[in-house]
Order: sequence, then C-alpha cells, then structure tokens
Amino acid sequence: MASVVKEKKIRTSRVGKKPIPLPAGVSATIEGQQVVIKGKNGSAELQVHQWVEVRQEGGELLVSPRWLTNEAKYRAMTGTMRALINNMVIGVSQGFQRKLQLVGVGYKAQAQGKVLNLTLGFSHPVEFKVPDGIAVQTPTQTEILVQGVDKQLVGEVAAKIRAYRPPEPYKGKGVRYADETIILKEAKKK
Repeated sequence: MASVVKEKKIRTSRVGKKPIPLPAGVSATIEGQQVVIKGKNGSAELQVHQWVEVRQEGGELLVSPRWLTNEAKYRAMTGTMRALINNMVIGVSQGFQRKLQLVGVGYKAQAQGKVLNLTLGFSHPVEFKVPDGIAVQTPTQTEILVQGVDKQLVGEVAAKIRAYRPPEPYKGKGVRYADETIILKEAKKK
C-alpha cells in the first residue's frame, strides 16, 4: 500500500489577500518598505513592516507576506498593513470625518483658525489647538466637524475633544459623537 503525502497548504490572511484598487487621481510610489500615496486631498506615507511585501500591478496594490509560512503573526501583519494602506487610499481620495455634538445649556464651540474654543460649563473657556493635517469646522454652535486624511489622527482628535466633557449618564449632557447612543440612568426615586 502506497502512502499518500499531503501537501501542506499555506494559509493567508483573508483581509490581506484582497487587492487595494487605486481610484482615478490616486498614485502610489513604493520604494523598499516605504509606501507613499498621493491624491486630491494630499499625501500619506507608511513604513511597511519588514514581514510584508507591497507591489503594484496595474491599478491595484497587492500586499503579501514576504515569506511563505503558516505562522499566524505573518498573516496578521499582512492583514494589518493592507488595512492601513487601504485607509491611506481612502483618506487621500475621499477623506475622513467625525461629527461631534454638544448637548447642554450654554455649551458651544467656535473654530478660529487652528484653535477650537469650547465653552463646556467650566469656570474657564477651553482652547484646543488643532494639529497639522486636521481641519475643524463648526457649522453651528453645537456641532463640530473634524476632517482629515489620516483616519487614526481624525479619530484621536475627536476623542480628545470628547474627553473634555464626556456625556454624563443622567441627563446626557456633554460632548458626544453624532452617531453615539447614550443610555440614560434613571434618577433616584423618593
């Protein structure tokens, strides 16, 4: 009886396998482990991990592990790098934004250049310095729009603004994301 030798199948990350399409007006430059994406909103760059290889074929970017192995850490890093590069492509073509709302009597916000002035019920006004690469707008006194190319930086700035006065659980007063649902607690009964 002849023994059958099974060939070991190399598994890859499901996210990492997907190609990243480059929309019209977006260009990619790959120099070693440095990936630079340029588009109408600006440019973004990323130092890709040494375990991952990025190549451009046609109008797509392909991300793959540098070595063919079944170790989970290589697959995970491939998926992570693919997600970060995809976010860069979306950022330079469409951009990212987070919307915040101020809920409370007398709470208001006003953007003046690179400074966001907040009145949040403290004894003093709060001045938030907006970092480079981020644009902050206030369409109304109780709305704040945080926009930018870098998804991580947009989320970080929005979280820092929210952290000045997070929504409290009884009346819901504070700074909240526009799509956030606050579960209110019931007050004590006598």
